Amino acid sequence: MASRLVLRIQERFQRLTAGEQKLAQLMLDRQDDILTHSATEIAEMAGVSKATAARFFQHLGYADFNEVKLQAREERNRTEPYGYSVGGSERIALGKAIGTHLELELRNLTKTFEELRSDKVREAADLIKEAPRLWVLGLGAEEGFARYARLLFSRLRHSVMILGINQGSWAEDLAMTGPKDVLLLISLPPRPRMLKPLLDYLETTRVNVVTIADRNFALEAQRFSRVVLPCHVASFGLGPSHTAIGSAIRLLAVTYAAEAGKSAEQRSEIIASIHEELEDTDK
Repeated sequence: MASRLVLRIQERFQRLTAGEQKLAQLMLDRQDDILTHSATEIAEMAGVSKATAARFFQHLGYADFNEVKLQAREERNRTEPYGYSVGGSERIALGKAIGTHLELELRNLTKTFEELRSDKVREAADLIKEAPRLWVLGLGAEEGFARYARLLFSRLRHSVMILGINQGSWAEDLAMTGPKDVLLLISLPPRPRMLKPLLDYLETTRVNVVTIADRNFALEAQRFSRVVLPCHVASFGLGPSHTAIGSAIRLLAVTYAAEAGKSAEQRSEIIASIHEELEDTDK
């Protein structure tokens, strides 16, 4: 979050109007929202008008909200990608290591779901509901989560496929995409270079992209996504944490099941009966 914005708010707080103070307090309490929400959304969360929000940022010395967001992004990019590092963890006693790991993962989950907007999750579920085909993409370490998402959604609807599941099949898979299809993109750093050309092609086929990613990537993801579901991924090392990512995928699947209603229930029942006929699972 832009520390300069926080300082300006603290310096000018008493001189702000009552409505502007409500917006200022929201910014202080939920500092990362500046990176992932529009000025209109922030005004709605604070319960003030768009005009009040515009005056608020101008009173703080900014030309407009875009300047605030650019400053916040620049300051975020100058920080470490994850909030924690390994440090001397090898020397930590086992009990303490477990406790600190649990604390961090709970923080990731809590902050992710405190900040996720339910209307955005429902919007993503509605897009999937109306999609002729649902594609899932996870590159690198996220490939396992793409398989997980495919399994969950295939229990609830037809035509769920992993993009590029077969080695060298990118062109063949992309040729099958079309308007109103949905791509569920699961992306964390480091991001492979091939992601950009894939997204560029999908834009030409008018595929709707739903992105589940780390908050640092959220602003960029908004440029090519219909919906972005940002997650907190702080870790002690070995790359970003996947805990909130996995839970967000499940939340989206559960929300889709509620939106799809009877069709999802019937699909799940059919799959359960097939398992029973095949006798491939324990009762």
